Amino acid sequence: MADAAHQGTKWIMRAGYGARGVIYIIVGGLALTAALRGGDAKGTKGALATLQNEPMGLTLLWCIAAGLGAYMIWRLVDAVLDLEDHGTDLKGIFARLCTAATGVIHGAIGLSVAGLARGGAADDSSARDWTAQIMQMPLGPYLVALVAAVFLSAGIYYAHKGLTGSYRTHLSTAPFTQRAQPVLTFGLVVHGAMLALVGMSLGFAAWHTDPSDAGGIGQVLETLRALAWGRFLLAGAGLGLLGFAVYNLVEAAYRVIPHISGPNVPTLADQTA
Repeated sequence: MADAAHQGTKWIMRAGYGARGVIYIIVGGLALTAALRGGDAKGTKGALATLQNEPMGLTLLWCIAAGLGAYMIWRLVDAVLDLEDHGTDLKGIFARLCTAATGVIHGAIGLSVAGLARGGAADDSSARDWTAQIMQMPLGPYLVALVAAVFLSAGIYYAHKGLTGSYRTHLSTAPFTQRAQPVLTFGLVVHGAMLALVGMSLGFAAWHTDPSDAGGIGQVLETLRALAWGRFLLAGAGLGLLGFAVYNLVEAAYRVIPHISGPNVPTLADQTA
C-alpha cells in the first residue's frame, strides 16, 4: 500500500513539473518569437490565452490546469510529510512553509488557467488590478511591499540555485542530466532575474502608492525590449525561459525524493563532488 502511495505521489509530482514546463515553453517561445519577428511579448496568462483559439487548445489548457493542481498537491504533501528531509528545526520549518506556499500559489494559477479553458479573457494588466485592490485595503501599500519582497526573494533563490548548482542535489545522475546542466543553470538564473524584476516593479508601486508601476512577467519582457539592444535582451530572456522549461521537465523525470527514492540514489551533486 505504501509503495502504491509513493508511486502515486511521484506521478502527481511529474504532472506538476510537466505542467510548469509546458507553460514556460509557451511563454519563452512567444518571447523569442516577439524578439525575432515582432509582436507582443506576453506574460503567463496572456501566453496561455493564445491557446484558446488553437486546435486542441482548450484541452491543453485543462491539462495544464490539472497539472498545476497536481503541483499544488505535491508541494502540500511534501511540506506536511517532509518527503525531502528538511527537518523540524527553524530552518526546516521555514523551508516547508515556503514549499506549501508555492503549492498554494500554483493552485491559484491553475484556477486562473481553468478560467481560460472555460473561455475567460486574459488581461495583461492583472498585476496592476490586484495591486490596486490590495492598496485599497488597510495597510495596503505595506502588503504590496510584502508581496514584492516575496517575489524578490524567490528571484534571488532561483538565481542562487542556478549559480551555485544546488539543484544538482535532487536530480539523479543520467547522461541527459549531465549534458543539460548549462541549460538548467541558464534557465534558473534568467527565471530568477524575471521574478526579481517583477518584485522590483511591485516595490516601486508600493513606494509610490501607484498600482500603474506594478507589472508581471509580460511587462518585464516589454520593458527589456524597450531598452538599448532590447531585441537581443528579449531574445535572451525567451531562451532563458525555455531553459527554465527544460529544468521543469528534467525535474519531472529525474527528481530524487529522499523518502520515496531512497537514500542511495546517485545525484548530479555526487558526480561533481
